[in-house]
Amino acid sequence: MNHFPFSTYLTTNTGLEAEAVNDIIANQKKQHVEKGKFLLREGEICSQSFYVEKGLLRYYSIDNKGKEHIIQFAPEGWFVGDRESQFFNRPSQFFIQALEDSDVAMIDEQLICTISNADEAFGLFTNHLLHNHIRQLQHRINMLLGATAEERYLDFIKIYPDILLRVPQILVASYLGITPESLSRVRKDLAAKNFKI
Repeated sequence: MNHFPFSTYLTTNTGLEAEAVNDIIANQKKQHVEKGKFLLREGEICSQSFYVEKGLLRYYSIDNKGKEHIIQFAPEGWFVGDRESQFFNRPSQFFIQALEDSDVAMIDEQLICTISNADEAFGLFTNHLLHNHIRQLQHRINMLLGATAEERYLDFIKIYPDILLRVPQILVASYLGITPESLSRVRKDLAAKNFKI
């Protein structure tokens, strides 16, 4: 299993030296989350975002019929959080759950402001991250509305190249918005075309 410390992420993506990064995040909270445990449940306020140092999280909702809809997987090096709940102080409609034993760094807005004040380029970098996140969400919505199941599956592989080895097929189907049976058919059709799955 890979391990991507938040400190390494910062030194890689900012102009700050490792010592300065360590000073800034000296009091940052981290949490070990066992497989199956939750960082966020529907109805709670999401006060922080989470950076995955090790492990795998899923961000999902449950509709009024009890069906789960996975919005995002968050493997190592990814951020996840409910922005609406965090920034507007509203109860979340989502769950964030560990799919593997995971180590996460807790990221609050004050930490981002502190780092941005210490390194102006980081402020620009976080703004780029935000716009990239919006772009990815727009792409995801467009794929769910207009792409075939096969196109969605191929797009999933590009975004999450190792997730197929780490989660059950039923969770992949939930992310794609199709049934597990439809996913099996897609995989079978691609295998018939000699596509390596």
